[in-house]
Amino acid sequence: MTAPARLLLIAAAVAATLAACNREREPEAAPSAPGAAATVTPADAAAPLKFESKTPFAEVSLALPEGLKPQPDLHARLYSEEVRKLRQFVEGAQGERTEAGFDESMPPYAKTIEFSVAGETGKLLSLKRVDYDYSGGAHPNTLSTGVLWDKALKREIGFGDLFRKGVDLSVMDQALCSAINAAKRARVPDSASLTLGGGEWSCPRAATTPFVLTPGSVQGKAAGLTFLIGPYQVGPYAEGGYEIAVPATVFRSMLAVAYASEFGGQPARTGDVTPGMSGGQPARN
Repeated sequence: MTAPARLLLIAAAVAATLAACNREREPEAAPSAPGAAATVTPADAAAPLKFESKTPFAEVSLALPEGLKPQPDLHARLYSEEVRKLRQFVEGAQGERTEAGFDESMPPYAKTIEFSVAGETGKLLSLKRVDYDYSGGAHPNTLSTGVLWDKALKREIGFGDLFRKGVDLSVMDQALCSAINAAKRARVPDSASLTLGGGEWSCPRAATTPFVLTPGSVQGKAAGLTFLIGPYQVGPYAEGGYEIAVPATVFRSMLAVAYASEFGGQPARTGDVTPGMSGGQPARN
């Protein structure tokens, strides 16, 4: 074989070897897609606004509002936490009903959690959380709570953060108590008056009561705080829960400097603003 022929043969063999190596390496390029997926943040993963699950033992659901989307960190946290709670509820229902012999004539347990935007200011987003729970008792229970989110700090804040440290909140406690008594008399005219810290039922303290921001006459401002008081807390279950709006005029001087400018205007109503109830009083200047 001549030298040029041998060179051609060697070149062909080298080319074939390189092609084989490349073919072996090609599958390694495929993982690029999973690599991209790994960059998805927890906030991106929280895109769903709804979750549902149905089993013979329990039916559960979660609904989040569209207004939550601009706050992806809060969205991610709420979706993750609430779905975990719902799955635990289903597991608990299965264990409890299986242990009891699983009576098929009984309806499945049920739990629904629904969030809605209660109010929003330049700095704050206020969400109302309504938790409906049926676990086979005499009646279902519904409990309302609130979530207050500082949009700039990207963290949840509490009642105490809104007010100056060490401020005396007794005026606010009394305003809330007076509004509760008025609301109770409107529903049950012969209701006994409640006091702070006394009797079988008593007025709750503002600082320990769930609340949401109260929208009002000025867009982008909160006109007050609406306190969410569950059944049994200030009266028998048949009396129901209360949502009591206290106008910002009661507590404006107590607000922390960081949040004082978030409040302004007048609420449409004060006192009992419970959905479905006709109580409450027109706001006054």
